[in-house]
Parts: sequence; C-alpha cells; structure tokens
Amino acid sequence: MLSKLVLIIDKRKELPAKYKKLVESNGVSAILTPNFEEGLEILTSYEPDMILVSDSLETTLADNVKKLRMLSYPSRPCIIAVSKSDDLKDKLAVLDAGADDFLSEPIESEEFKARINAHLRRHFESMLDDTTRLPDTKFSLKTLKRTIIENKKWAGMLVKINEFEPYKEIYGELASDKMLQTYTAIISSALDDKDFFGELSQGEFLILTNPLKAEHIASFLVYAFEAIVEKFYSEEDAKCGYITLYGDDNAGKRVNLVSTSIGIISSEYQPYISVNAALNALYATCKLAQYSTSGTASSYLVERTMLSADNAVFNKEYNNKILVIEPDEALNYLLKTTAQMQGYEVASAQDYSLAQNLIKTFNPALIVLDAGEADTLKGLELCKKLKKDKKFKDKKIILSTIIHDKKMVLNAGADLYLPKPYELLGIFNWIEQMIKEYNY
Repeated sequence: MLSKLVLIIDKRKELPAKYKKLVESNGVSAILTPNFEEGLEILTSYEPDMILVSDSLETTLADNVKKLRMLSYPSRPCIIAVSKSDDLKDKLAVLDAGADDFLSEPIESEEFKARINAHLRRHFESMLDDTTRLPDTKFSLKTLKRTIIENKKWAGMLVKINEFEPYKEIYGELASDKMLQTYTAIISSALDDKDFFGELSQGEFLILTNPLKAEHIASFLVYAFEAIVEKFYSEEDAKCGYITLYGDDNAGKRVNLVSTSIGIISSEYQPYISVNAALNALYATCKLAQYSTSGTASSYLVERTMLSADNAVFNKEYNNKILVIEPDEALNYLLKTTAQMQGYEVASAQDYSLAQNLIKTFNPALIVLDAGEADTLKGLELCKKLKKDKKFKDKKIILSTIIHDKKMVLNAGADLYLPKPYELLGIFNWIEQMIKEYNY
C-alpha cells in the first residue's frame, strides 16, 4: 500500500536514483520523474506526502516551488528543494516561495535520510487522530486513492462500531475513548506492516490489505469484539442486553449494545476507478452486514462476484407499512387516518387475537402496539412472542401503555416505550425515524 509516498522531480540520472534508494530504505515509496509537467500530473493523481524538486529543471527552482505549493494546497505536502547552490539569497528565495527545507548538494547520505525522515515524521504526526493515534480521514482517503490508482490486487474493509453515539451519550467521553482505543489495539494486532489502518470517522475505520487475508481478519475481529463487548457496560446493562436513552427527544428508546459490522470489497471481484465508488461499495456492504443481524450482533460480509443480466438492478423494496393495534376505537382511528395522511400504508386492529395473522399478511415495517389492560397485558405478551419469532423479530415495535414501567416494556423487546397519554406529534416523529431505521 502506498501509505507513505515521496515524489522526486529531477532530470538528472545518478543523483535522483540515489535519493530514491535512500528514501525507500526507510519503508517509504518513491516515484521519480525527470519532467516537471509529468510531476504535476503525479501530484494531482497520487497526492504525495513529500516532493523533492531539484534545480536541474529548465525553470528556476523558486518558480517551481511556488507552482508546486500553489497546486498542492489541498493536500499540503512537504516540499524539499535540492540545489547545487549554497548562496543565502537562493535559499531565502526558495524558502519564501513555499519550500519547507533547502538541501545544498553535495549532501551526506545519512544527513539526507535524517532530514527527510524528520519532515515525514512531522507530516504524519499532524494527521493522527488524538484519541486513536490512527491516520485521520483525509490521509485514509488519500491512501485509498493511491491504492486504486496503483491497480494491484487489494481488499478494502470498512469496520464500524454500531450504536457508538448512543453509548457515548450515556457513558461519556472517557468510556467511549477507551472503547475506541481498545478496539483499535485489537485491530492493529491482526495486521502487519504491509496493511494500512486508518480512521474514516469516529467509530468507523478503513483497512487496506491483501484479498487473501481480509476475510480471516474480519472473522477474528468479530470474534474478539463479541468477547469483550460486555466489559464496556455496567453489570445491569450487560445483563439486560440494551441501554435506554434519556432526554425529551429520546426517553424510552431501547438501544442495542454496541456491535461491530465489517464490509469487505476487493479489486478481484470488481474494478474500482474512484474513491467514491469504493466508499459507496464499502458502506453498502457494511450496512448489509449490519442488516443481516439487525444490529444485535457483530458480523461481516464480503462482496462477491454477482452474475446477472445486463443492466440488472437489485433494489430492496422500501417498506412504509404501519400496523396499529389499539383497542381504543377513537385513538385507533386517529392514528390510522393521521398516518395515511402522511403517506404511510396503514392497517389497524382492535382485537389482539387477530393481530398476529394480520402481521403475516400485511407485513408491516412498524407496529404501534398497545400493551393492554394491567391485569392481562395482552399486547406486551404479543410483543414478546413477536421478538422471539425469527420471521418477525426485525419488525419495529412502539409499545404504548398506561403502566409506567419502562424496564418491563423494554425487556419485552419493544424498540420504544411510549407511556400514555402521548402527543400525536411525538409519536409520528418516532414513526418516521423507525421506518427509516427498518429500511436502513
């Protein structure tokens, strides 16, 4: 992987070859070109971390440095000027033009290596995340871009911690940082020097590796994460298997314990020509991995070759169906008509005995379910039954009740505890969110 890259622009033959060899002796890749225009093309494509430019070119060194600095502003590489001159005016002109250092030739090999390494070290340290000490988003995307351009066999892995934000909200910054540091240490232990490991966002990581290793790495990470996940929670939360959010907007929402989802793509199965194409495939595969377990357990998914007719399109049908099970006739009618006016497809029932058959035939994404009378709790029992059934466990359930026992409701498997009486606006905000989650 071209995770560290130096561009050398020098029209001579022997010295630039020597510089390239010295750079590569420290595990850094180098590209050598004798042509300044070609160097600009490489700069645009590869976004090197450092550029060595000599005064052997036709135009002045200061002018070349100025042009390089201007055109490389988004990626901000180190620019090192190499010159036969030792004149102070020449040095000042080049440094004023934007160079980070000026090396006068001849220069001892060890000094050359030391200076190059010092600049690269500072460059990379500036792009490390403060918490994980991993390469940041910008550097990760740059490495992915280089990997695609290099056109060799590679596999990309998107590793995500599901429900990380709710965990952070409940347990705080220190606990969430500890989780990130623990998981990144586990991931690092599964990789070697040829692999790249960086951050895409908080709780999302990018791994670039050999296609033969990717699935083995994913399998290990899923096993390792599941083995430690309960240690991040209190004994009570770990036993329940979920946490409950607080605050006016989230009160009563059941959130699963964190899990990890891993999506794997490979250049063996599909040629990727851009970073966006690769990222879209990574995120789609990772979502499918999460969807395959409803986000309740860690999993990974590998993108495979798919045989299909030309221009075939595979789309999961968007489900916006709501089933209202509410014994109160007036409230049942109000919920049904309001949902229909908002564009949802709605079925309703007042009788619990009819509900399960209606769920089979109607196939809703979300069920608004009344828990029932205090002495029978028929709705609560139905919720338990549905969540234990593999056919229905993925359905979103909002359980409304006159019994103000949040723990009992959430332990029954409900996705949201909604105490009565409730505001119509509030429940439809939840309906919109959960329909989206179901179709996620």
